[in-house]
Amino acid sequence: MTQSRSLLAATLLGASALCSTAHAQVTTAPAPAAAPAGSAYVTAPVVAPAVAPPPARGGRCGIFETCASTKIGLGKGDFMIRLSGVGILPQDRDSKVSVNGIHMAGTHVSTTNQAMPELTFEYFLTDNIAVDLIATSTRHEVSANGGELAGIAGQHKTDLGKAWVLPPALTFTWHFRPHKRFNPYVGVGADLQWFYNMKGSGALGLTKLNSGFTGGPLVNVGFDYQIVGNWFFNADVKQVFSRMHAWAQNRSETLRGRVHESLDPTVVSAGIAYRF
Repeated sequence: MTQSRSLLAATLLGASALCSTAHAQVTTAPAPAAAPAGSAYVTAPVVAPAVAPPPARGGRCGIFETCASTKIGLGKGDFMIRLSGVGILPQDRDSKVSVNGIHMAGTHVSTTNQAMPELTFEYFLTDNIAVDLIATSTRHEVSANGGELAGIAGQHKTDLGKAWVLPPALTFTWHFRPHKRFNPYVGVGADLQWFYNMKGSGALGLTKLNSGFTGGPLVNVGFDYQIVGNWFFNADVKQVFSRMHAWAQNRSETLRGRVHESLDPTVVSAGIAYRF
């Protein structure tokens, strides 16, 4: 009996040891460590998708914009068209008046000032040298004042008539600051003057008025200033040296007056130009 109990106890003890070993071999994953005190989980921000850049305009630049592609200043190969307001100011420096070949001592001829639009075409042959051509037409009134003619006419001022003049001028200019916004220049050239649509005033019976084709040299000074994009402001002064030869006569051609006049007009202009 005693041996049976000892055997049963040994059997139970062995089974208990075997179960303990099996339990020790079965492991589970450790629980995650607790977050330290005072810490918290942060949700990472979601990155917004990149905004697509605006579509390119194909390198085009607005007509009233100064863009990266806009050339600053003027230089070789540039062509400009300029629209200006021009004032024609005849100086009437010297006059000679005769009636039927008799010199009218002390009589002076005067020509009225006039303002009109002017169109100019300019091309740059080099960075410094440009050539320009102006086109305009102005209407002037001509009168004879004082001297012996006043005694014949019975009045100090005698209106001789009116005429239109077309004075194209070709000028070569030297520009001091190529490829700069402000570019002053000086120039020399020639001016031609064609008088047309001339009409006598009828004073002293002189109803017919005519003039010869004339012209002369000129000098000028001015500047261009780049405002925005290819737009420029221009101011210019030309001094022309020319003489006018004109004559007036009555219908029967029995009375004939002749005038030699140093017009020497000063031409002042200011306007806007566009470079192509």
